[in-house]
Amino acid sequence: MRGAATAAARRRGYGFVSYARCFNGIVWRETLRYWHQRERFVSALVRPLVWLFIFAAGFRSVLGVSIIPPYDTYVLYEVYIAPGLMAMIVLFSAMQSSLSMVYDREMGNMRLLLISPFPRWFLLISKLAAGAAVALVQVYAFLAIAYFWEIEPPSPWGYLTVLPAILLAGIMLGALGMLLSSLVRQLENFAGIMNFVIFPMFFASSALYPLWRVKESSPWLAFICELNPFTHAVELIRFAFYERTNLGALTIVLAAAIVFLAAAIVAYDPSRGMLPRREGL
Repeated sequence: MRGAATAAARRRGYGFVSYARCFNGIVWRETLRYWHQRERFVSALVRPLVWLFIFAAGFRSVLGVSIIPPYDTYVLYEVYIAPGLMAMIVLFSAMQSSLSMVYDREMGNMRLLLISPFPRWFLLISKLAAGAAVALVQVYAFLAIAYFWEIEPPSPWGYLTVLPAILLAGIMLGALGMLLSSLVRQLENFAGIMNFVIFPMFFASSALYPLWRVKESSPWLAFICELNPFTHAVELIRFAFYERTNLGALTIVLAAAIVFLAAAIVAYDPSRGMLPRREGL
């Protein structure tokens, strides 16, 4: 009787409020880490701004963009690549968050987190949400700067409609990075894996050029771009920024996020996953 009462009290102790406190603690920890690493904020903005103000200016007269959805008229090249650069920020931020997970695992912080009484899937989803929130701040800082170069949605509502698209893309890419981090044994090896993932995903997508131009030069490359989940994340953000919905991109990004997240949860389970049992995760 006493054991049943203790079990009931324990169940009450880990109710909604406890889960909310745990979620808030993880998000707040990642936010503080981001705040104390201000060079990370600067580097996250320098990269897309270089593409926007240097690369786009040089290729404006070479790479024209025809009237394709979601655009109702011809647009400048820098306007076209702006959603791709938003997705680029999310991609690099997701991989940076995954790098921090590898670091936490080596320092033992990850082990302390995962042995808490909360379910492992909840802890990993909380980490993903924290990473997506950090990426969201970076994207809106980029949009604030790009506004002075007349890169803006048709109406202010575009800044709001693009928010869920950025969060969903951040969760998908963060789950992919989390899955990759489970495969890495040492911190030094993760940088090489990031290069093999980030750059092929970014360049083999519609971030910098429309797919119809890719098909004209290489149908095989266009096929690879269409298989690339990052392409659909870019298109999801592009349409959302112009207050439209791309159901195909939404479906693929959502499905990829579920698959990557499920694989990451399994990978971080020491009884079934890929992490070595000696790490105690």
